[in-house]
This record gives sequence, C-alpha cells and structure tokens, in this order.
Amino acid sequence: MPQIESWPRMPSAIRDHLAERMHDRNISLDDLNQLRVWIESKPTVPEGQWYKDFGSFKLCGEGKYPKTFLLAGQSATGHQL
Repeated sequence: MPQIESWPRMPSAIRDHLAERMHDRNISLDDLNQLRVWIESKPTVPEGQWYKDFGSFKLCGEGKYPKTFLLAGQSATGHQL
C-alpha cells in the first residue's frame, strides 16, 4: 500500500485544488494542524479511493494523493481510514 504524498511532492494542480477547497470549506487552522500531524505520520493509504474523517471535515483521496476536502455532513466514497 502506498504512503500519502507530502505537500511539496504533490502535483501543483492537486495542491491548488486542495488550497481552494480549504478556503471554500472554511477549514480552520486547528483542523489543518490535525491534518498536518496525520500526514507527517506517513500513513499508508489504499491504491483506490479512500477518505479520512477528522470530525469537522473529511479528506478524500485516491492512492497516494489527497484529492479534496468535504464538510462533516457530506458523504464520502471509498475505504474509510
């Protein structure tokens, strides 16, 4: 199973999309800190679709790349981490 990719190694289109969604979804600094700590732990993720529920938001991805943020009440698809 792959490990989630670090921010500097993600393609710029993915980084730009995630930054947009952070602003659109009003992801707080505390939330982003939770995300940072999780990513720094170098978690393994499935090859296909997955999501991680942080309580106030969800991070959805595919393989080693995170793809978008969802609000807490939005439903996600894929393997829950």
